[in-house]
Amino acid sequence: MNVKDQLRKLVDLLATEKEEDLRQYLEQFERCSIAQRRENGVTWYPLKINSEEIGAGDYVTIEVERTQGVDLLHQFSNGKPIELFSNSGDSDDEHRKLNGTVKNVWGNRMRIAFTVDELPGWADRGKLGINLLFDEASYREMIIALQKVMEAERSRLAHLRDVLYGETPAIFSKPEEISVLHQLNTSQQEAVRLITSAEDVAVVHGPPGTGKTTTFIRAIMQTLLHEKQVLVCSPSNIAVDLLTEKLVQQGVNVLRLGNPARVSEEVMNNTLDVRMMNHPDWKELKEYRKRSEEFFALAKKYKRNFGASERQQRDLMFKEARALQKDAMALEDYILWDQFDKAQVIACTPVVAAGKLMRDLRFKTVFIDEAAQALEPMCWIPITRADRVIFAGDHLQLPPTVKSRKAEEGGLKYTLFERAVKAQPKAVSLLRTQYRMHEKIAGFSNRMFYESKIESDATVRDNLLSFDEEDDLLIRPFEFIDTAGSGYNEVQNPETLSYSNPEEARLVITHLEKVIAQYDSRKDEALRIGIIAPYRQQTELLTALVAESTLLSESRHHFSVRTVDGFQGQERDIICISMTRSNDSGDIGFLADIRRMNVALTRAKRKLMAFGDSATLANHGFYKSFLDYVEEINGYRSMWEFIS
Repeated sequence: MNVKDQLRKLVDLLATEKEEDLRQYLEQFERCSIAQRRENGVTWYPLKINSEEIGAGDYVTIEVERTQGVDLLHQFSNGKPIELFSNSGDSDDEHRKLNGTVKNVWGNRMRIAFTVDELPGWADRGKLGINLLFDEASYREMIIALQKVMEAERSRLAHLRDVLYGETPAIFSKPEEISVLHQLNTSQQEAVRLITSAEDVAVVHGPPGTGKTTTFIRAIMQTLLHEKQVLVCSPSNIAVDLLTEKLVQQGVNVLRLGNPARVSEEVMNNTLDVRMMNHPDWKELKEYRKRSEEFFALAKKYKRNFGASERQQRDLMFKEARALQKDAMALEDYILWDQFDKAQVIACTPVVAAGKLMRDLRFKTVFIDEAAQALEPMCWIPITRADRVIFAGDHLQLPPTVKSRKAEEGGLKYTLFERAVKAQPKAVSLLRTQYRMHEKIAGFSNRMFYESKIESDATVRDNLLSFDEEDDLLIRPFEFIDTAGSGYNEVQNPETLSYSNPEEARLVITHLEKVIAQYDSRKDEALRIGIIAPYRQQTELLTALVAESTLLSESRHHFSVRTVDGFQGQERDIICISMTRSNDSGDIGFLADIRRMNVALTRAKRKLMAFGDSATLANHGFYKSFLDYVEEINGYRSMWEFIS
């Protein structure tokens, strides 16, 4: 297929994905309780209304605050559609819903705009909540971006399209002298030089622990020496926040758009809402709004007693209110423009880059982090606003989430990052020194995914929990504890279809208790410990067992229990992996996604312990090599060694 035919196919695949996404969304809301939806970040309940005001078009805007689940992450962000609902228990509850749009989110508060001039009466009776509605916007913006790319002719966008699809070679100018290189290792320096010389595209391929973020930050700072403003995007809000924090620490003026996931001072102080509230003209804007609301309120008092003089008085009040509102909007536009004009970096997710605040902006360069986790159409959104694109990521770790099997198999799972790597190999710079893991922990992943090109820095190469030979549970950096022949069989939940392995989970906790007990007898330093399983059912079981363990629950150490996706981009001193699957047919399910296993195997800094059934795992070539590797490094252990 030619380039345009491939893009048309992407449009069709995106329609298939949207259909499946909507089906799953509706099923989630039908099957999940309010408590479950709150845990999933798609519902705030209960909440209170802090204020109500008249906004643009005489429509009502409210500020709400959630009063429970305040520590839970959520998926609400600017521009997303929501519904306000009542859970009072009255018979007409299903009719007590009002659709609106999120204007701002900060902490546990949210401003919501509705297309009505006042809230219905039931909103005064309490027991209110908000649900996140299905988000058509992201699909709409991806389709718009793909159409722009398809229709582009004799333009910068057309050129970038042809470069990224391999129709035209990428162009590189002579590398300039770079001031920040002394802070980077050799391969990081090569990456920054490549970025500064790239006319069209550059790709930073960052395997686990190789300092991808550090390299990206230095490349952005170098670019800002020649460009007034750059766009920085990532499909992950957490990644956008991390880049914001790091850039702010280097003295860069960053404007963070969208929904921050990390509530840190660096991030919150750089959000558009906080920046506007700290603007010297903000008090004047608030005064305009306050007086406008007072005049609207006075005008509405004439509803019941209405003669000619009252009508005239009311019209005057409405006229004054609208004049004040117009002044407020003009001042707000100026404050908004001032924030964008002064920002050196605008940081956001790709969909936010398509919002109305960004419509008139163009950039010389867009930096896209974690690009290997973004759907191709998602990446095209910010690229349509730029003259060149710099990618960072690792296509050998987590892929983007595709909910439709048909769309996935049709090719939606392939990213623009991967396309660039294949189409323009000269545009790719591999970071080759890792700073996270003991070299034996890094060794298998390095061999299987990175052609043994990654070196372990001297600061981590021999990093262990203990160097004392008597600490038999601490001196080995990488162990596989084999449950073959134990009868520890997997169990499938008939409702969720997720798998667990209760006996293996207990073995994980029992063995971890022994490791912690030995460590605590010798060391005072607190550890960060992660427990990973490929199935949610197993993580729930492991979470319960950690809570039941007196030693672990009362420990000074910090424990996290999650699926693989929950540990992307993170690291821990100790990682335990429960492989979970154990059956006579050799079926390994999710474990066959070796990119996810690459993530799981590269989170540990000082000790990695994997638990599983070798008889089940060995049927797959990747795990056959895995078992050979643990034998090679003397990391193989049988569970029978630990049964007392």
